[in-house]
Amino acid sequence: MKSPDSLPPASPPPGEDPLRPHTYDGIQEYDKRLPNWWLLTFYATIVFWIGYWMYFQQSGLSTSDGAKIDRHLAQVEAQKLAANAAFDDASLWKMSRNAVFVDAGRATFNATCASCHHATLTGGIGPSLVDAVWVHGGQPTQMLKVVNEGVLTKGMPAWGPILGPKKVSEVLAFILSHHTPPADVALAAK
Repeated sequence: MKSPDSLPPASPPPGEDPLRPHTYDGIQEYDKRLPNWWLLTFYATIVFWIGYWMYFQQSGLSTSDGAKIDRHLAQVEAQKLAANAAFDDASLWKMSRNAVFVDAGRATFNATCASCHHATLTGGIGPSLVDAVWVHGGQPTQMLKVVNEGVLTKGMPAWGPILGPKKVSEVLAFILSHHTPPADVALAAK
C-alpha cells in the first residue's frame, strides 16, 4: 500500500487554486504566482543594487569613507591650528601640510597675490615664490612678517591689516606647501 505522501495530488475542484504536488508535514501549498507588487519590488531592488554598486564601487565618482575621514580630520586639525594664536615656524609648517589651510590659502592667493606673483607662484612683477632664493628671509616667520607688513619700497602692500591673521596664515601655508620643510622641524602626522 502507498503512503499518503506519495499519492498524486487530487485535482482541485473547479474554481479552486491548484495545489503543489509536494507535501511537508502534511501541509500542501497553493501553486500561485507571486503578486506583481512583490515582483516589482524585487526587480527594482536588483536594479538599485546594480546602480549603487556601479556608482560607489566601480565608477570612482563617489568619495571613499577613508577620504571623508581624512577630510574631517584635516578640518579638525585646521581648527586647532587656527585657534593657536602664536605663529612660529613649526606651526606654520604644520599649516602648510593641512589640505584645508592650503585650499583656503590658494583661493586667497589667487584673489590677492596672483596678479604680482602669478597663479603658479613663479613671479612676474613680484619675485618667484617657488625657488630657493628669498629676498627678505626664507623662514616662515620672516615670510609672515613680509606679508603682514609689506615691502613698500618694492611695491608690496601690507596685507596683514587687509586680510587679517587667519587669511595671511592660509596664504603662507599655500606658499609653504610648495616647499619642503627643513629636517629640524618636527611635523605632526597628517
